Amino acid sequence: MHVIKRLLTAAGTLIFVLLFNFFLFRAVGDPKQDLARNPRLTKAAQDAIIEQRGLDQSQWVQFKHYVTDTLSGDLGRSFVTNRTVTDELMDALPDTLLIVGTATILASLIGPWIGLQAAWKRGRTRDTLLTQSAVVLYAIPVFWLGMLLIAAFAEALPLFPTGHATEPGSTATGLARAIDVAEHAVLPVTTLTLGLLAQYSVNMRSSVIATMQEDYVLTARAIGLAPCTIRRRHILRNALLPVITVIGLNLGFVLGGAITVEALFSWPGLGTLTMQAIQGKDYPLLQGLFLLSSAMVILMNLTTDLLYRRLDPRIRD
Repeated sequence: MHVIKRLLTAAGTLIFVLLFNFFLFRAVGDPKQDLARNPRLTKAAQDAIIEQRGLDQSQWVQFKHYVTDTLSGDLGRSFVTNRTVTDELMDALPDTLLIVGTATILASLIGPWIGLQAAWKRGRTRDTLLTQSAVVLYAIPVFWLGMLLIAAFAEALPLFPTGHATEPGSTATGLARAIDVAEHAVLPVTTLTLGLLAQYSVNMRSSVIATMQEDYVLTARAIGLAPCTIRRRHILRNALLPVITVIGLNLGFVLGGAITVEALFSWPGLGTLTMQAIQGKDYPLLQGLFLLSSAMVILMNLTTDLLYRRLDPRIRD
């Protein structure tokens, strides 16, 4: 029953986003007026484009077409490139998934481990160094952290490229192309990883400290279990639950919010595509990006909630 309720809630939220999406971008601008300001278009060309895109129809008619087309998988065509929005999104999504997915995996492994080490030595030098370093990283804006990495490892020490997914003009294929992409991905992945692992380590430290005060941990110590056994069987598994929630929720937001990192490194993903759509006032593409980002957040929320119930039987009861 709970699963059905969560699915219905997620579906209802997505429907609300679908409806809100239509009116949001029409509240901030009028596509017909934007076309009229384009000096490269004649009046006849403007009228032809307006008619072709259905902008001469009433808002209600446009809204009905928008809902029916979206539900059928048609997100419209870009005002700038005239390509379908779906094609634009599918071209940019793999590049975003590459850096975000890699950064999430690295941060999910390193961050909790750092938090565990700090909590296990609570109040000692290791805890102070690890925790203060994580707090500093957490407080640094992502774009500034990326600029520091560029200054250090692309300018002072020219070890990695500063932007793009491949070397401009490169025709490499196969392994050579994979190596080229990997070199260009190092700095953006590192930027995202450092920003995420700081949050995960702080959350893990707090969760471990709270778990160490639980009665079952105190009992395990009283009966003489080895510290490594207590850490692995009784502390780590239970302390990870809140961190898993944070990771799952963050993944949806990071996928939709990597704009600054991608813009900084000229990485051709959803973030760069969003910047281009904003600059070009490409309303269909902005609608598609907003809908995709919202769907990702909703999906990650749903997945995290169901996974949490699976990992913690107390919630099911």
